Amino acid sequence: MSKKRSLLILLIIPFVLFSGLLLKSLNQNENKRFEKYTFELFCQEAASNTISLHYTLKDPGSYGIENAPVSLGTVSTDTDSMCASVENALALLHSYDRKKLSSQNGLTYDILEHHLSSLLNEAKYALYEEPLSPLTGTQSQLPVLLSEYRFYNADDCQDYLTLLTKIPEYFHSIIEFEYAKSEAGLFMASYNAEKLIEECKAFIQMGEKNYLYSSFEERLAELDLPEKDKAAFAEQNHINIESCVFPAYQELIDALTALQNTGKNSCGLCYLPKGAEYYELIVKSQTGSSRTVPELQALTFSQMSEDAAKIQENLASVSRNKTDASLIPASEPEKILSDLESGLNGTFPAPPEADIQIKYVQESMEDYLSPAFYMIPAIDDAENNVIYINNGHMPDNLTLFTTLAHEGYPGHLYQTTYYSATSPDPLRTLLNFGGYTEGWATYSEMMSYYLAPLPKEQAALMQHNSSVILGLYALADMGIHYDGWTLLDTVAFFRDYGITDTDTIEEIYNLIIGDPGNYLKYYIGYVEFLELKKEAVKKWGDNFSQEKFHKKVLETGPAPFDILRRYVLGTG
Repeated sequence: MSKKRSLLILLIIPFVLFSGLLLKSLNQNENKRFEKYTFELFCQEAASNTISLHYTLKDPGSYGIENAPVSLGTVSTDTDSMCASVENALALLHSYDRKKLSSQNGLTYDILEHHLSSLLNEAKYALYEEPLSPLTGTQSQLPVLLSEYRFYNADDCQDYLTLLTKIPEYFHSIIEFEYAKSEAGLFMASYNAEKLIEECKAFIQMGEKNYLYSSFEERLAELDLPEKDKAAFAEQNHINIESCVFPAYQELIDALTALQNTGKNSCGLCYLPKGAEYYELIVKSQTGSSRTVPELQALTFSQMSEDAAKIQENLASVSRNKTDASLIPASEPEKILSDLESGLNGTFPAPPEADIQIKYVQESMEDYLSPAFYMIPAIDDAENNVIYINNGHMPDNLTLFTTLAHEGYPGHLYQTTYYSATSPDPLRTLLNFGGYTEGWATYSEMMSYYLAPLPKEQAALMQHNSSVILGLYALADMGIHYDGWTLLDTVAFFRDYGITDTDTIEEIYNLIIGDPGNYLKYYIGYVEFLELKKEAVKKWGDNFSQEKFHKKVLETGPAPFDILRRYVLGTG
């Protein structure tokens, strides 16, 4: 019996070892198959339009992308095709065995599955979407993207000039989409159409002073080309702007003017058929939070109560010291960013090297663009970064300081360059999770008050006050689109919190109507990070540190919060 058992054990051990090696080999094969799939999907999506490709890759050829057609893409109303395409993509993803994937590939799988599932749910509501929303719509974003389109060589310059000729065709697809929205009773509120018309007119009226002229010549000057070639390119740019770009904007103006009064609803989404259901999908997509709208409202009220209590704690001390935010000394943006980067030490992991260029929004467009924005660099050129500042929205030095924290360190620029330095699956860089990225930037902005040259109590007072204001915007967004607040309801709501300027409230109301859920990705994303930090403190106990928490979040990268929570807390 003893000898037989020994022999049996000897026979079992090699079998177990062989099984383990076989399983490892099978897993390796599945990981290679999955990585090949995600790489091919990345290349396909990156090359879907020229701006996407150019902003994603400095050298597409190194990724096997050659001779991609010059295109701006199109805006489609074919919901059936969209649904079928996403269903096919999900089926292909599910053909891979999730259990055999490595931790990183499993994370990519989970995030891609969430992304595709969200797209499938939203596809049936395609006509509810709005490509021309104020501040963030195509009409304002496209010129900025064009002005920052880098010229690495003469071919890039030629592609850019070809892109300008594609704008009329692209805008025509948007106009057809807007007509389809109108026929379905889903066209925008008339006051938002009027605002868009004004914006497009302002863009055309800049004429020769339009930044598409000056930015082209600045980029052209950096190329090592014969002067005659540069002159020919510059002349063609003038021709294309005059014959393609401005006429496309005029056609958009004409279409919006014709459609301006065809909208059936000037209030929140919940007044549209299935509008509340669509808003719930928007909220999940924008925030990355799995909480219901009522749960998010409760979370917002809870955070605002915490902030209000902190304001009361610091109010008496600040009143005694009579410290004013306007006393913060003026500094150049580059100096502020350097100070913010130095302030990361001990709280955030060390940032990678990065070059930063500060640019300013053209004065004539200040009213139509965001207070500031960070231009995400190509993944193979991550060290070159651009931040735009809109001086029309910079009332004081503290605003500039906290804005640069949001856009720079420890906000967008830092998060983007740090994650890029981890060499993630390229596909991850194409999957947008606004709750994570804008939530992180808002979280960073809030932390920056304590890095500013302010007394601690003053910094705390202003940070919590800023948090409360964002919370009010978030509640207004949910109140307008989910609970059906009218303008009068919104005015009453803000007045309850001491904000009585009716014109300002109406402007906020109109912005929320035109861009549902936009404020939520900032505030809810920020609060979800605060909630995640509380969970990390509880779980890690004495092992918790700010730097450890931030490192986990940054290395996981953009993701929905349920998935982020699993990987940060070690349950992924």
